[in-house]
Amino acid sequence: MSHTLYPPRQPRLQRSELAVPGSNPSFIDKAADSDADFIFLDIEDAVAPPEKEQARKNIIEALNDIDWAGKGKTVSVRINGLDTHYMYRDVVDVVEQAGAHLHTILVPKVGVPADLYCVEALINQIEQAKGFANRIGTEALIETALGMANVESIAASGGRLEALHFGVADYAASNRARTVNIGGLNPNYPGDQWHFALSRMIVACRAYGLRAIDGPFGDFSDPDGYLDGARRAAALGAEGKWAIHPSQVELANQVFTPPEEEVTKARRIVEELRKAEAEGRGAASVDGKMIDAASERMAQTVIMVDDAIRAAASARK
Repeated sequence: MSHTLYPPRQPRLQRSELAVPGSNPSFIDKAADSDADFIFLDIEDAVAPPEKEQARKNIIEALNDIDWAGKGKTVSVRINGLDTHYMYRDVVDVVEQAGAHLHTILVPKVGVPADLYCVEALINQIEQAKGFANRIGTEALIETALGMANVESIAASGGRLEALHFGVADYAASNRARTVNIGGLNPNYPGDQWHFALSRMIVACRAYGLRAIDGPFGDFSDPDGYLDGARRAAALGAEGKWAIHPSQVELANQVFTPPEEEVTKARRIVEELRKAEAEGRGAASVDGKMIDAASERMAQTVIMVDDAIRAAASARK
């Protein structure tokens, strides 16, 4: 193990992330009562330019009026991009007026670490001026060729950054990739054309202690396609996926929840290694297979997710 280590910056349960347009207050209310772990209230792509100002006001009202934490939810706001004239107002208005109830800000189309620095400079000043007790995190959408080319330096940038998200739709457009639908596979490609990009982002996340979240699957009438994409992302190490429709929340939770038998085995691994340690042994066996310190690290990952799921479920009762 290298002497240089980056521990997890901010663990959060993020199996399912429901995208909700800020222009629709009824959708926001329904999202608060959904089974999604994470909600992002959107002022960017899901909101037309004439509606952005009202959407921002709706989001501020929802942040202040809804008991998100009491409902077991983490709540985020996706602001507009740095290349628009909406961004600074999104940050200033939302953080000044509702920052005490906000967990993270999702920054779209991050291309270089300085993009995050720009947003965080505003957050820093507002938090100091308002005296907030909470610390608002940032999350970055990697959805351009430039962002993917710089994904390691973005992940290493520190500051408030907690997670990276793979924005497959804009990424496809940025690379001029031929695709059938958002997040879907191209039958002319022999495999998964998103594998390399998603894997690279996930590796950058794990190297620098960030959460890795897969982005949208556009065809919400195709649950099997969504499940296939979620399983591929989970196999690579992602810990959650977007839901652009409420019907996808259950699918994401299903894929990213460790099966009960997996959790039971993980706890047995830790228990058997504790016994072995007490007897002066560095290894043990479970179900006829050797286990050691590496086994415990894998087991603790499963246990951590299970503990977070149980805590969230308890908060929702």
